[in-house]
Amino acid sequence: MEKFKKYFEVNKETWNKKVGIHTKSEFYDIEGFLKGKTSLNAYELSEVGHVEGKKLLHLQCHFGQDTLSWSRLGAKCTGIDISNEGIAEAQKLNKTLGLDATFIESNLYEVPEKVKGKFDIVFTSYGVIGWLPDLKTWGEIIASKLKKGGVFYMIEFHPIVWMFDFLQTPPKLTYPYFNKEVIYEEYQGTYTNNDADITSKEYGWNHGLGEVVSALTSAGLQIEFLNEFEKSPYNSFPDMEKTNDGLFVLKENQRMFPLLYSIRAIKK
Repeated sequence: MEKFKKYFEVNKETWNKKVGIHTKSEFYDIEGFLKGKTSLNAYELSEVGHVEGKKLLHLQCHFGQDTLSWSRLGAKCTGIDISNEGIAEAQKLNKTLGLDATFIESNLYEVPEKVKGKFDIVFTSYGVIGWLPDLKTWGEIIASKLKKGGVFYMIEFHPIVWMFDFLQTPPKLTYPYFNKEVIYEEYQGTYTNNDADITSKEYGWNHGLGEVVSALTSAGLQIEFLNEFEKSPYNSFPDMEKTNDGLFVLKENQRMFPLLYSIRAIKK
């Protein structure tokens, strides 16, 4: 991964800056979380299922809210993230809540060296794989960290979403579905606060559904399901509309593609 090192360094610096803003944001609602509110959404709670007594590895955990939410449900959790500031905040939350999760600063591709043992569940969610240039290795790492019969679960923004430039209003179809080159974006603010005093500098990669599925199956995982969703828990794009169930959809005249997909796979 040496050739991607400069991209990872820029992304890490940006995410370190985001942590301080995100922990104070209404979006992450730390106050409510400390009082017992889960950060997990209905999709993943339903599709992951029972976690009590299981070892769970959370990849790209940011500052650990979802990891700790799984811990509250009885899982023995380990969370990893590239951001040292994120991991430090996760460790503080873990101590404050009196939980027993483990947090490790690690680039995704360093997991085999930095994370010991195997897990019943490997979990990752919402805005994660776009930071990864190589999904073949990603799939192999997931398979290597799962016990036989273990479950991999991901829920992610749909690749069609990333074909649009949402920095423009209205969003403009900009990027090809089969975009193989690195994408660089630089913008003011962050997704919790567009006016935040931060310049986000980010390198990312688009990955189609076929690439994701093939990375998992070629690593020896068996796909149980691939679901696509029109509604998102997050009001993360311009001019979204809130539905009666508290989720968000694109405006009706833009509602032509799914916003999310989820995959559950088993290591046979």
